[in-house]
Amino acid sequence: MDVTALGVGDAFSSRWYSTCLLVHHEGSRLLIDCPHPIRKVLAESAPGVDLPDIDAIVLTHLHGDHCSGLEGFGFFSHFVLQRPVPLLAWPGVSNRLWERLAPGMDCLKPTPDAPPVAKTLDDYFAVAPLSIHEPTTFGPFTVEARPTKHHVPTTALRITADGATLAYSADTSFDPALITWLDGAGAPADVVIHETNLGTHTPLDDLLSLPASLRDRMRLVHYPDFFDVAGCSIQCLTQGETIAVGPASR
Repeated sequence: MDVTALGVGDAFSSRWYSTCLLVHHEGSRLLIDCPHPIRKVLAESAPGVDLPDIDAIVLTHLHGDHCSGLEGFGFFSHFVLQRPVPLLAWPGVSNRLWERLAPGMDCLKPTPDAPPVAKTLDDYFAVAPLSIHEPTTFGPFTVEARPTKHHVPTTALRITADGATLAYSADTSFDPALITWLDGAGAPADVVIHETNLGTHTPLDDLLSLPASLRDRMRLVHYPDFFDVAGCSIQCLTQGETIAVGPASR
């Protein structure tokens, strides 16, 4: 399993695309979060990959820097692919998704002079619920979800394929219980991607207090523009970087 950091910045970044990830295994691809302009993000950070190559979106939460590209992806799927795109999300996240998208997507005119035709979320996305109690299988991936401590409902993720496990904190305050879950009980994650930022996010100093055995498997994202990427003692993902996830990555 491989993961590409399509974007590594926070909501205010003028240097990087908003944090989102592309997980790839044996020809299957999961897009974790979907900021705008998602096709440009893919073209620059994962050349050769475009929206038709995405098998599903995994949505962590509804802040704009993580979901602003859904309208564009939904319209592309409707008009170009002519099928809804699968979208995996915890119902605590997805139950307000259409409320966010409907003002721009709830009606379409077949022709300029025709009356508008009502549309629903199902016309654009095939939403499948992620459980916080048991794993969800999609293609070769097993996806686990856990709520984080953030402003709005948000889920961290553990994604496993063929024995390789990627853990992703999503947006969260520092939470030792979440760290324990991300790293896994008895089956440590091969790579743990964790956010770091100001406010209701995770301070770097808290991550630096973690055991070296975990820090060595950790990669940081969602950092502010002034963050010292080169000088940080925990390795940061850089935009466009692809890393392998598996026992050899530990």
